[in-house]
Amino acid sequence: MSQQAVVQVPASEQLLAMFVEDCHIRGLTAETIRRYRSVTGSFLRFIEQGNVKAVNVDKHVLQDYIRVRRSDGIDQKTLENGLSAVSSFFGFLAFEDYVEKNPVPEVRKRYLNPYKKEMHDDLDSPRKLISVAEMSMLINSILDSRDKAIVTMLAKTGLRRGELISLNVTDIDWAGQSITLQRNRFRKRSNRCVFFDDETARVLRRWLVQRETMHPTVPAFFVGEKGDRLERHGVYRTVVKAAESVGLHDPKSSDPEDHFSPHNCRHWFSSHLLKAGMNRAYVQILRGDARGDPIDIYHHVDLSDVRKEYLAFIPQLAI
Repeated sequence: MSQQAVVQVPASEQLLAMFVEDCHIRGLTAETIRRYRSVTGSFLRFIEQGNVKAVNVDKHVLQDYIRVRRSDGIDQKTLENGLSAVSSFFGFLAFEDYVEKNPVPEVRKRYLNPYKKEMHDDLDSPRKLISVAEMSMLINSILDSRDKAIVTMLAKTGLRRGELISLNVTDIDWAGQSITLQRNRFRKRSNRCVFFDDETARVLRRWLVQRETMHPTVPAFFVGEKGDRLERHGVYRTVVKAAESVGLHDPKSSDPEDHFSPHNCRHWFSSHLLKAGMNRAYVQILRGDARGDPIDIYHHVDLSDVRKEYLAFIPQLAI
């Protein structure tokens, strides 16, 4: 007899309340919990109209749900977000042994393609991809220690702009030459640890010395002109200004190939690691991309191996 057959299953309203409490325990944000409650409540009302209980939901019920939502004019992205909430709900039911398995992932993968290969999309984008020599020229043309550190870190770590500006001094492990991104700021990032090499460390330390002199009490690693945490537009201006000064960015052109922004650094990071022969899965881990398989392969990877591969393949820029 299965576990499901011997477990007393609460009513839908109680299951929803228990799920919401579980979300609080997991530390999800208030907005995420609000959205999960709303979407899951709507889903439970949908299945109740068909006299289906949550513990009996299977792929056919989920197919009907997707079909009806699409007929209501719901777009793909909204459907993906909705199924993410429903999947979290069934993950909770499976954890509490009310169901044997979460039925959502296979249906999501087949009909909504939620496991988007972000790296694949990035590599196939029309963004400008500059050479290693051009990246070296760009970084070495920057005189300001902070701005040089910004572009170097973007290129050498593959960090997103938001991840870079969120960094605190305490997030950096100088001995291990690694950065641990704060969990509460980037919940969707699949891996919070990134590495940097020796030449990046030298650039970062030069900025740190200046930063400690000017802003010793500010926790942010990158500080703006007013002495507070650098903002997104500040990073954008820094990268674009430097790229324009060496002919890598043309603000008058409408062609993406003529533009160079912070995300081009992430594109450069991924492309050149792959070209150098780094394991594709390791590149995805360093980028923190969404997982490409319902089975989490990241749990089977030793980050020390990823670090060795990174140091072996990251391009050197003679900074």
